[in-house]
Amino acid sequence: MKKLILAAAFAALAAGTALAETIKVGVTPGEHAQIMEKVKEVAAPKGLDIEILEFSDYVVPNQALADGELNANSFQHQPYLDNQIADRGYEIVSVGLTITTPMGVYSNKVKSLDELTDGATIAIPNDPTNGGRAILVLASKGLIKVNPDAGLKATPADVTENPKNIQFAELDAAQLPRSLADVDAAVINTNYALEADLHPKEDAIAIESEKSPYANVIAVRAADKDAPWVKTLVESYHDETVKAFINETFKGALIPSW
Repeated sequence: MKKLILAAAFAALAAGTALAETIKVGVTPGEHAQIMEKVKEVAAPKGLDIEILEFSDYVVPNQALADGELNANSFQHQPYLDNQIADRGYEIVSVGLTITTPMGVYSNKVKSLDELTDGATIAIPNDPTNGGRAILVLASKGLIKVNPDAGLKATPADVTENPKNIQFAELDAAQLPRSLADVDAAVINTNYALEADLHPKEDAIAIESEKSPYANVIAVRAADKDAPWVKTLVESYHDETVKAFINETFKGALIPSW
């Protein structure tokens, strides 16, 4: 009888171990990290333990995912992921939408784009996808005109009309908030703006339209896309409590995209 009881106990323990799974998810500091902490709370009762790793740039999380150091990441929009796959040959796919973070133009020197003087310098991200996004934000506000053939990958070279002779300083996205002392304005991704205590709705002198193709995604290796933990991760992120957390915490600076 004791042997039967012990066998049953070991079987139950083994079953519990099988149900509990730990994954490593890469995020950038700020809103992606904060939201993933909430997702972790939702996922835990479902048997999924999320270990959150923060990365200070946009390049390493995809490399770490491709190398197997992460199981998933949540920090980038689809055009950026597409560009990384095209450039580096990653076998990575998106499995769920997360948030849209409208890009903003910030300045310590002017209160509006109209106040920018001839030859003003605007800092933009130096990666092709976010750099193109920044150029299109400035074009949408009438500051410049861009060759439509450039699409989402516009660069300063694609600017066809520049009445204020704007000079573009291409910098690492994480450095843009610190550049505000040295440039006339900077186009900054929301995660780095929030990290620097800049609120898009309150501090930006211009902001990207909410109708944007730049919704962020959860990405995994292609070989894992049908794994049960992926379904649990996405379902946990799309939980109504997570959506409520985003709306209450960020007060419109971030938009749930699912």
